[in-house]
Amino acid sequence: MKELRGLPVSEAIGEEVREKAHAVEVMLGRRPYLSIIRCGEKAADIAYEKSALKKAEAFGLSAGVEAFPETVGDGMFMHAFSALNEDRAKDGILLMRPLPPQINEGFVISCMDAMKDVDGVSPVNAAGLYLGTEGFAPCTAEAVMEILKFYHIPLEGKRVVILGRSNVVGKPLALLLLAQNATVTICHSRTPEPEKICRKADILISACGKAKYVTADFIKKGAVVIDVGMDLDEDGALCGDVDFESCKKKASAMTPVPGGVGTVTTAILMRHVLEAANRDIL
Repeated sequence: MKELRGLPVSEAIGEEVREKAHAVEVMLGRRPYLSIIRCGEKAADIAYEKSALKKAEAFGLSAGVEAFPETVGDGMFMHAFSALNEDRAKDGILLMRPLPPQINEGFVISCMDAMKDVDGVSPVNAAGLYLGTEGFAPCTAEAVMEILKFYHIPLEGKRVVILGRSNVVGKPLALLLLAQNATVTICHSRTPEPEKICRKADILISACGKAKYVTADFIKKGAVVIDVGMDLDEDGALCGDVDFESCKKKASAMTPVPGGVGTVTTAILMRHVLEAANRDIL
């Protein structure tokens, strides 16, 4: 069984971004800039924020955080958000979601400049993905595609099953796979006997958010397994949706957790920031 580790993929993206970022910096007179917007002190948000800041520096970009209390008012938040959205020196915006309930998240997303929407959440970018036109796809979905491409895993004509139908992974990933001529099935919480469907997959991608939910019973012999999950097991340790130890006996290749898709997601985010800054030049 081959481990599809994310670090080599991330490093390849980093080399590409660093090379192009210098030229963009010369043209703009500054480094491409990512603005991270966070409300509250959620541990997962802060961990991803730190990862993004570290990755930006490593890739030759700049990034900063606009942090608000969990209780921030809608008016105050929208005023600050609008200023960032209109600031030409801010190339990309990463909005940590979900926002607090007093803020209309749908309205915020609909107002976001699609050129700055480096996480691919705005209606304009969602429509672009659906229609196959230019725009940013959600970073995690694109990270899965990047891993498959890096490790030369063919998609055309392959049967792919995705566990999970979220707007940030399952749905956009299905569209990206369809664009590569894969045959895609999505299983979700109301799908009866999902293991029977998964056992027919040449490539199984789990993004259901259930720790070690996918066991060997879900895997066809020789299948490729991509684990998007970031869960905690019964001992509080980080794990994925896939029971790695049982599934590795049947899979031909698998991503580990940690060290798999998550490592590539932040690298994709930085590439999007560079592309957003480059569009500003054009």
